[in-house]
Amino acid sequence: MFERFTKGARDVVRGAVDKAEQERAPQVDEGHLLLALLEARGTRAAFALGALGAATDARRAAIGQDLTSARRRAGLSQADAEALAGLGIDLDEIVSRVEETHGVGALTGGRRLGGRRPFTKEAKGVLESSLRIALAHRDRSIGDQHLLLALATRPGTPMEVLAAHGVTVSGVERVLYGSDSDAASDPDADSDSDPDSDGGGDGRGEAAS
Repeated sequence: MFERFTKGARDVVRGAVDKAEQERAPQVDEGHLLLALLEARGTRAAFALGALGAATDARRAAIGQDLTSARRRAGLSQADAEALAGLGIDLDEIVSRVEETHGVGALTGGRRLGGRRPFTKEAKGVLESSLRIALAHRDRSIGDQHLLLALATRPGTPMEVLAAHGVTVSGVERVLYGSDSDAASDPDADSDSDPDSDGGGDGRGEAAS
């Protein structure tokens, strides 16, 4: 599947691996994919983020910070945190106490000192969803815009963080394809300037390298 990725999509995947290495994380997860995607410039995904008001340095930083905070909570969403708060449980305080004893990021999983990092099941799911989304739109290759749509479609922390900043699958769909049709949604999901043209079937995709 990787040979069908455009240069922009490959850069995101490689960037996600770099993010995991910087964190000394044991695996590359979907959060790393989003963090890498936020650094994209001059691509279809960057164009979509810009059109939705999420491409400024401040907004990108805020999305990254919210994602990092959610991952520190072991993936519990803001809604989960609010539900616990209603029961008198301060999740942030619990995380802080755990990190005081075991180090920052203790709830995100173990540390890996070296070697090749595998992708988590969720991260692989994002990559697989991006392929299905590209096929649904009859695009010839998989670009970073398809990765963005996959992240915005699949239930999980990245989707919740993106939605909190106004980046929804319907919004991205309208920007990229002029509609919010169901074609952009992964059928299995339930279980900054205008960029160069990339390898989509209708001329929207980035040339594969």
